Amino acid sequence: ESRPMRRSRRRSLHSAPFKAAAPARCQAPSPLNMESYHKPDEKTLQGLKDVANKLRIHSIKATCASNSGHPTSCCSAAELMSVLFFHTMRYKASDPRNACNDRFVMSKGHACPILYAAWVEAGYVKEADLLNLRKIDCDLEGHPTPKLAFVDVATGSLGQGLGAACGMAYTGKHFDKSSYRVYCLLGDGECSEGAVWEAMAFASHYGLDNLVAILDVNRLGQSEAAPLKHDTAAFQERCKAFGWNTYVVDGHDVEELCKALWHAERFKGKPTAIVAKTFKGKGLKGIEDQDSWHGKPIPKDRVDALLAELQAQIQAPHKPLQAELPTEDAAPVDSKAIQLLCAPEYKIGDKISTRKAYGVALKKMGDASQRIVALDGDTKNSTFSDIFKKAHPDRYIECFIAEQNMVSVAIGCATRDRTVTFASTFAAFLSRAYDQIRMAAISQSNVNLVGSHCGVSIGEDGPSQMALEDLAMFRAIPTCTVFYPSDGVSTERAVELAANTKGICFIRTSRPDTAIIYESGEKFEVGKAKVVRQSDKDQVTVIGAGVTLHEALSAHEQLAKEGVNIRVIDPFTIKPLDAATIVASARATGGRVITVEDHYKEGGLGEAVLAAVGEEPGIVVHRLAVDRVPQSGKPQELLDMFGISAKCIVAAVRQTFAN
Repeated sequence: ESRPMRRSRRRSLHSAPFKAAAPARCQAPSPLNMESYHKPDEKTLQGLKDVANKLRIHSIKATCASNSGHPTSCCSAAELMSVLFFHTMRYKASDPRNACNDRFVMSKGHACPILYAAWVEAGYVKEADLLNLRKIDCDLEGHPTPKLAFVDVATGSLGQGLGAACGMAYTGKHFDKSSYRVYCLLGDGECSEGAVWEAMAFASHYGLDNLVAILDVNRLGQSEAAPLKHDTAAFQERCKAFGWNTYVVDGHDVEELCKALWHAERFKGKPTAIVAKTFKGKGLKGIEDQDSWHGKPIPKDRVDALLAELQAQIQAPHKPLQAELPTEDAAPVDSKAIQLLCAPEYKIGDKISTRKAYGVALKKMGDASQRIVALDGDTKNSTFSDIFKKAHPDRYIECFIAEQNMVSVAIGCATRDRTVTFASTFAAFLSRAYDQIRMAAISQSNVNLVGSHCGVSIGEDGPSQMALEDLAMFRAIPTCTVFYPSDGVSTERAVELAANTKGICFIRTSRPDTAIIYESGEKFEVGKAKVVRQSDKDQVTVIGAGVTLHEALSAHEQLAKEGVNIRVIDPFTIKPLDAATIVASARATGGRVITVEDHYKEGGLGEAVLAAVGEEPGIVVHRLAVDRVPQSGKPQELLDMFGISAKCIVAAVRQTFAN
C-alpha cells in the first residue's frame, strides 16, 4: 500500500475530549465502495525482513551482554515487531507517549529486548544502551515498566496485557474518540491464563474494533510445550467463539502480516485476533524450535556464528523504514485538580452508608470533570456506582463479574492520564485481582479502587462476602493510599482527594447506614487523622474507622456516664497513618491505646498503629479485631461476637485499668 493511500484512510476529528462519535475511518467494502489491498513493493518487504533480523541481532547482543534474558522468545516475534513498528503503527518516534500515537502493549513481557530493539531502530533508544540491559543503572529492565516513555503498563506477570489494552482501546473509541489504535502482543503460553479470556470477552462485548491482539504461537513454554502447541486452528476457533474477527498467518511472512493487519484496520464492529504461527528461536541454527532454551542467553562459543548468519541475510543498505505519523485528533489532557462543585450536603445526625455516599460523591465528581470515569463488576446497585451511571452513562463501563479484567481495564483507561478512573466492587472480590493491583504499582498507575461491604458488619451474607483482608492487601502495595472514611462527609472528601492523588488509591466503604459526624465544611487531608472526642481527663485513646469508629463513639458515651473519659480518633487514611497525632494522644492518655477494626488482626489498623508507635517508649496497644473466620448473623450480633462492638470497647477500657 502506498503511503498516500495509507494516509487517506486517516480521518480528521475535532480535538475536544469526549466528543460525539465520529464517522468510521473506512466504510465496509461494497460493490460501489471497495478499497483494495495493495501488496507492498519488494523493496518495502525486504526492508521489513531486514529490520526483523536486525531486531534479532540486537536482542541477542543485549541478552548476551547481561548474560540473562529471553532471546529465543524475542526471535519468534521479530517479523511481528518489524511489521507493527515499521509498516502498520502510526506514532511519533521522538515522542513515544504522545496522546495521538498508536499504542503497543507487550503482554509477553519477557521478550522486552526486542521491544527495546524496535525503539533503537526507530531512533529513540541508543544502540549502546542495549548493552546495559538489566543493569542496575539502566531503565531497560528485565521486563518492561513505564520508567520508559514507550511503555504504558508494566508486564511480565503473564496474561494481563490484553486487559490493559482493552482499557486503552475503550478510551480511544468511546472517550477520546480518536483514531489511535491499540496492538497487544501475547505469547501462546500465557493464553492459559483466564484473565486473557476475560479480556477477550470484554473486547468483543464492546466491539473494540480499534484493538488487535497478536498471538505469537511459537509452541514452546518455559518448561515444556504450551498445551495447544502449533494448533493454530484451535486458537482460531477459540478467538472466533469469543466474538473476535480472526486471521491465521505465518508469523514469519512479512507480506502475510502486512495484509492481515491492513484488513484488521478496516474490519468494523469486532476486535481482531491475528494467530501467528512462529518458531521459538527463529533464525538460530540448532536452537530454533528446540526445547530447553527459554530464558537462556546464546552461549558465547556460538554467538558469533549465529550473528554472522543473521547479518548475512540483511541485504544491501537502503533507506531506513520509518513509521507514519499519527493523526492529531486526541485532545491534550487537562491536568487541573478536580474538585467537588459543592460541599457535602449532609447534616450532623443524618444517616447514610459510606458505600452510598461514595456513589453520590462519584456522581458529583463526574459533574465537575469529563475526565472522571467509573467501572464496576456487576455490583453497581450495591456499591452505588449506579448513581454515577445514571448521570453519566457515557462514562460508565460495566465490566461484569470479571474483577481481574476490571482492574486491568481501569489501569488501561488511566494510562497517559487520559481519564481519572474509579473501579468498584465488593472489597472481598478485589483479592482475586491482587496480582493486577501489584502490577498496577509497578505500572505507576493512578487508578482508584473502591471496595464496599467490608467486614462482619455486612451481616447475613456471611464470610464469603466479608472483606477482612483488604487493608492488609493494600497496605502492602508500595504506591497505595488507603482511605477509610467513616461518614458521608469524609467519604465525599476521600473521593475528591483520591481523584487528585498520584499512585493507587483504595477507598474502603461499609454497608450499614451510619451517622454523619462531620460538618459539611470540615477539611480533610491525606495522612491527617481527626480527634473526634477529647478532653483534658482522657485516660485511654481508642482508634476506630468506619463502623468501629461509631462503636467507639457509643462506648465514649457509655463510659462518660461512669465518669471515665476516652479519646476517640478517626485515622481517615490507614496509609499513610497520622503517627504524630496518634503518638501525641497516646502520651496524653498514659500510653494506653485500644484499636478496634472490622478486619482480621493481621495487617490491619491495629498493626498499622503498632508500627507507628513501635519506637515510642511506654505505649501499649491493645487490639480488638476479628480473630477467626466469621459466619452469618445480624450485623450487631456479629460485632458483639467478634469483640468489636461498643460494649466490647467498654470492656476493653475497663480491662486496661484492671491491668
